[in-house]
Amino acid sequence: MQFAKEVKHLLYKEILLEWRSKYAINGILLYVVSTIFVCFISFVTMENKITWNALFWIIMLFASINGVSKSFLQESKGRQLYNYIIASPAAIILAKTIYNILMMVILSTIALGVYIVVFSYSPPDFLLFYIAVILGSLSFSTIFTMVSAIATKAGNGGMLMAVLSFPLIIPVLIVLIKLSKNAIDGLDRSVSLDEIGILLLINVMTVTASLILFPYLWKD
Repeated sequence: MQFAKEVKHLLYKEILLEWRSKYAINGILLYVVSTIFVCFISFVTMENKITWNALFWIIMLFASINGVSKSFLQESKGRQLYNYIIASPAAIILAKTIYNILMMVILSTIALGVYIVVFSYSPPDFLLFYIAVILGSLSFSTIFTMVSAIATKAGNGGMLMAVLSFPLIIPVLIVLIKLSKNAIDGLDRSVSLDEIGILLLINVMTVTASLILFPYLWKD
């Protein structure tokens, strides 16, 4: 019960701080919308749907890096110490992960809407494609939150983020692109159950690893 209260209050704090500054949301929205607009000017029409699919995930990948990866890297030592006093390490990492998931789901939904309107194309199986977007938001959030927590305890955190994230995010991108391609091709949804199961398993494993490892990192 105490753990749940800690997570709730920390999540409320993250949402309140973001609502006051709107730094992350406005920054990512500006990046996503401007990137989509530049792509539209460059391509005008995108007849190749494979390119349409790949370009969308490239945009979302870098948007999530800009937003989620700053979870711990931008926090001052004083705030980290304050959080250490008032809450358990597991509650801190879980609250950060939930907040990043909520933020990325909202921003990914907005980005998908803008992307569809700008290029005047919607996947035949929109529901399956949107499920892929939600799972992508979950995966990016859980992985980058965990890596950001590790990188913040080391010097040159930005470089460490890139090194640690690359082998973790590439398999996720491959599965996401395959799942969303199934939606674009209009295949039966039963064909995509394996990809959905793999992505869910990756998220469960990542969150579990974060809850186990972060308390040890937090003590340093």
